[in-house]
Amino acid sequence: MTFSVVQLLGGLSYATTLFLMAAGLTLIFGVTRIVNFAHGSFFMLGALFTAHWVTDWFPAWGDSAPLYLLAIVFGALCAALAGAVAEFFLLRRMSGAPELYQLVATFGLSLAMHDAMQWAFGPEEVFAPRFPGLKGSVQLGDEFFPVYSLALIALGPLVWGGLHLLLHRSRFGQRLRAATQDRSMLAALGVNPRPLMLGAVVLGCALAGLGGALQLPREPAHLQMDMNVIVETFVVVVTGGLGSIGGAFVAALLIGLVHAFGTALFPQATLVVVFLTMAVVLVFRPQGLRGAQGASLEQAGNREPAQVFRGLRLGALATSGIAMGFAALAALAWWGGAYWQALAADALILMIFGISLQAMMALGGLVSFGHAAFFALGAYGAALSHSLWGATLPVALAAGCGAVLVVAAVFGAAVVRSSGVYLAMLSLALAQVVWAGATQWVGLTGGDNGLIGLRLVTGDGRPLFYGLLVALALLAVFALRFLSRSVMGAALQAVRDAPLRAAASGLSVGWVKYRVFVESAVLAGLAGGLFATHKGAVFPSLAAVSTSVDALLVVLLGGVHQLWGAVVGSLALTYSGAELGRGVTYWRGLLGVFIMVIMVASPLGLLGLMPRIGKTGKAR
Repeated sequence: MTFSVVQLLGGLSYATTLFLMAAGLTLIFGVTRIVNFAHGSFFMLGALFTAHWVTDWFPAWGDSAPLYLLAIVFGALCAALAGAVAEFFLLRRMSGAPELYQLVATFGLSLAMHDAMQWAFGPEEVFAPRFPGLKGSVQLGDEFFPVYSLALIALGPLVWGGLHLLLHRSRFGQRLRAATQDRSMLAALGVNPRPLMLGAVVLGCALAGLGGALQLPREPAHLQMDMNVIVETFVVVVTGGLGSIGGAFVAALLIGLVHAFGTALFPQATLVVVFLTMAVVLVFRPQGLRGAQGASLEQAGNREPAQVFRGLRLGALATSGIAMGFAALAALAWWGGAYWQALAADALILMIFGISLQAMMALGGLVSFGHAAFFALGAYGAALSHSLWGATLPVALAAGCGAVLVVAAVFGAAVVRSSGVYLAMLSLALAQVVWAGATQWVGLTGGDNGLIGLRLVTGDGRPLFYGLLVALALLAVFALRFLSRSVMGAALQAVRDAPLRAAASGLSVGWVKYRVFVESAVLAGLAGGLFATHKGAVFPSLAAVSTSVDALLVVLLGGVHQLWGAVVGSLALTYSGAELGRGVTYWRGLLGVFIMVIMVASPLGLLGLMPRIGKTGKAR
């Protein structure tokens, strides 16, 4: 009994942090229609700023409860100020762009903020003192529960009540709610939406910074806080329903309790249990617990207009330039030194991986935040078939693709009726399950030590393997071209742009989406098998969020509706990352700035700049 009470209180305490994050993210999304991937960075900024304030800059503040509380407020204000800067320079310029481009731009912002905080605060963990007056514990039977955590439990409903009063009783809140319903109509009535967007971002980032600062008496501040919290924040927001503060509160309670009891009962699979909870909710309620019926990322706010897949319509000069770049990549794969060969192979594998996601996104309008699940399954399938049964390269690649086919066939049947960010989060849930399985099933996968020493390709066979990579990459490009011009491609684009009309015309909407989902997953599995062959090792990190983000960056940097988009995106991402990483300390931050500039200057990707360059040249 005591155990249950302690876990219940722990879950409620953790729910407060989740709610502060989710409420801020929901506010920002509601007004700006931007799913802010950098929201965890403002959480981390509030924590780091407050931690250094009370430990390094003004340590006397750590001994006084009012001053400590003031330092926490300063941390929230610092995050709010950073949010205002981000809104002015980035978010307002992305307000008219498709949602996925906004997501990638905010991912670039998270990279830039991470390196900026590493430069400003250093890479070390910062241990802040306990909150004065709340250092003790309350005895519950044979267990003890911290007094500070009890205070956090009381804070959650207070914040929810304050937000409710702000949104329903103040003119600012009423205008915020009106902006979430129809921003253009509000502007037509004479209300400037820009101050509302700024206010929503500032308030949302302040809540995130407050959540980070409040964590300090319980855990140290460090540079991994952003990614650790943003994933579960997305889970809360999606489970509660996009745009619903009340839904975020209910979902935070649910996920907080699942996290607390999961940590006690299933310590090795806590994250899996959290994502399975979200998956179960979305399967029965695709719009979330309190979301509007039928709401989705595409249906909310500025929907991306219908796009025609552009195939080879880039002009002779642009096409020739891309062909020459691809030929140079192939030459490096065959005749370059060890460094350039490895880099070329990385780019070719990432290219195939990106094309697998591009087929879903460009033609079917299906978004995946967890495409790394299929990449990792393909890699593990190839590696295990080789290490356990001595499979040769063709058999190992086929085994990896077969494993992916089985999982995608089952998983796809359950999720294709979802769309937008709900589908994206379900795919992320699968990736987290795969990651946890690879980490915990040590007897089969080696756990964090991975599967190493794979000899699918010998030194003499390397040139043939590089030739295979070039051939498969070209084959993937032209398979995408063929699909875009086929009857199936036309059906996919009809389902993407007008699903109700497509269904009324007799198209099997579910089957069309299911087919492209499974085919895309198998191609991603092939890329994973090639990765295992190339590296000679497989680790659980292949199923991590960062791997899925790499695929998204490849597609969106090059141009999601361009045939050669994944080719250009993979080249840009692989070589810029490698070259910056060789000589620049804060290369991730520079990469983040590069991503933001591209998304602002050309939301349609690097290839989207080609028509502008051509028009500029003609004008001159």
